[in-house]
Amino acid sequence: MQTQNLEFRPRLSVINDEQIQYIHQATLEVLERTGVQVTHPRALELFHGAGAHIHADRVRIPAWLVEESIRKAPARVVLGNRDGSRKVYLEGNKSWFGPSLDCVDYLDPLTNQRRRFVSDDCRITATVADALPNYSWVMTIGMADDKPPDIADRVIAKQVFTYTEKPLVFCCKDGNSAKDIYEMALLVTGGKANFDKAPTIVQYSEPISPLLYYDPAVEKIIFCAENGIPQINFPAPQSGSTAPATFAAEIVQGSAESLSGLVLAQLVKPDAPFIYGAFATVMDMKTTIFSYGAPEMSLMTAAMAQMAQFYKLPFFGTAGASDAKFPDAQAAAEVAFSCLSSALVGANLVHDAGSWLDHGSLASPAFMVLVNEILYMVNQYMKGLPVNTETLALDLIDKVGPGGHYLYEDHTLKHFKNVWYSDLFDRTINDVWVDEGSRSFADRLREKTARLMEHQPRPLSSEIRQEFERMESHWE
Repeated sequence: MQTQNLEFRPRLSVINDEQIQYIHQATLEVLERTGVQVTHPRALELFHGAGAHIHADRVRIPAWLVEESIRKAPARVVLGNRDGSRKVYLEGNKSWFGPSLDCVDYLDPLTNQRRRFVSDDCRITATVADALPNYSWVMTIGMADDKPPDIADRVIAKQVFTYTEKPLVFCCKDGNSAKDIYEMALLVTGGKANFDKAPTIVQYSEPISPLLYYDPAVEKIIFCAENGIPQINFPAPQSGSTAPATFAAEIVQGSAESLSGLVLAQLVKPDAPFIYGAFATVMDMKTTIFSYGAPEMSLMTAAMAQMAQFYKLPFFGTAGASDAKFPDAQAAAEVAFSCLSSALVGANLVHDAGSWLDHGSLASPAFMVLVNEILYMVNQYMKGLPVNTETLALDLIDKVGPGGHYLYEDHTLKHFKNVWYSDLFDRTINDVWVDEGSRSFADRLREKTARLMEHQPRPLSSEIRQEFERMESHWE
């Protein structure tokens, strides 16, 4: 029996084609009927000149302009490492996992003590992220409590540029900060021509739910569009609080908020690279928290990913975070659920993987290591089951026959390494585990994290590091 090689990547859908059309039409209705609040003078001028309806600071965007802008936006965005190599391809249903940003607290992986996040903690988190193979890109992760607020965003970005080679998704306070971080990226990549071939930074910004832009966010959208910097416009609607309590309505509002930024970016520069999405989750009515571990968050993320695929836009997703206070059983369960859901639906740039505990307030290198291990499992699952003559092994089954075994067969030697083996999760029998010191999962996680903290990414040149120091003195 001969077969062709049949491969299938597992897929998940949470909304069907008819529902996608309803959500799309509802999104257009929100933008055309309700609109968004914008006060930035240039943005108002751009919207008005393109045919939007302006009344005071309310911008109502006609459906034809939204759909025209979607068509103009690139369906594919490629990000590069700092050496210019093209590494992250945001297209179709490919998924790339990375951490998050702006945590206020830090959980020391060696002492398990919680304290404020400072700039040197970013050296550790960036180093660990660089070492973890399932992290394809990075974010700035913490808030640098030890630095003046006016420059903290740039100091953290400088740390990431120094201690990881991977693409950086950054958040900053205004257009001036975006400009300084862009200048660092140009320095690292060797200039504008190299940067444009494979941008090493992506700017992350948020409209305020519901349907509101403040001027610094608009400045960043305009600056990034003008300079070809990929950008994410990522609102954070919360059901029952800053969005309706029904999930469909929350998705519609989040989609409208994200697409309003896409329209502005395309008005600034057609074909400006743009990444669509919304962090839609629930308000826990018992605690009022913005939940990062809720299954409803994963459901709405999956629906938004399908909307992105319908629009043929790259998607910024959410998975791998937890409302737990430590990298414990709750954290592992919430992470496994959300990461597998995002991979199955084909979310593209998936953030929060392992850097957010305690509903977005706590960074933990040990949690990053735990989530990287879970991502091994997710990636193994997503390979699916290749079916061909070799994998069906009918001749081998006939050769071994009833009652035999396959231990000494060449086929076994050839294929047994396709199985994933963890150096963190334990599969030993109890007697062996006892003989080896009865090390708990927490012990193994702490030891592995400590080893990864010693990782040495390829260093920047002394000239670039000196220029970074000169830049920082200028910021101060």
